[in-house]
Amino acid sequence: MAVWSVSLSETDGRKGLLTGPLFEAPCALGRGGMVADSSKREGDGATPIGSYPFRYAFYRPDKVEEPLSCLPVKMLKPDFGWCDDTESPHYNKLVRLPFGPSHEKMWRDDDVYDLIIVIGHNDDPVVPGHGSAIFMHIAREGFTPTEGCVALKIDAFKRFLRLVGPDDVLKIG
Repeated sequence: MAVWSVSLSETDGRKGLLTGPLFEAPCALGRGGMVADSSKREGDGATPIGSYPFRYAFYRPDKVEEPLSCLPVKMLKPDFGWCDDTESPHYNKLVRLPFGPSHEKMWRDDDVYDLIIVIGHNDDPVVPGHGSAIFMHIAREGFTPTEGCVALKIDAFKRFLRLVGPDDVLKIG
């Protein structure tokens, strides 16, 4: 088991550094900075502080090749969404579109979800309102802030996927 650590940049509370065995890469963090896991709330844009397992990865097959990884890897499909409706029994879970309650579309027009790792935040058990869709994904140009996720440039992300294992942990903060 390896521990992958996200620490804050000295110059900007919404940028960080992901480090681990033989790996170091800058990353974007949430627009709300980092908050204690117990303070994380739906829609706050904050990256939760704590230690989390890696669940599985998605890749968008029309844009990137299936990545090499020891994590389970699944093909992203156009009808995938992620429920962020705190009143729904499907809160913080993958859903199929069309889907009535509030959700995020996983098949996006930009490139940020071409590769995704689902982070095990608020999923065992799910607590409504405690935050949903905390992923690792592709960073935007200039490492602009995320909605609470950890984002890497695509080359670093692909390298990370080759190194991370199913028993590894992401330590944020």
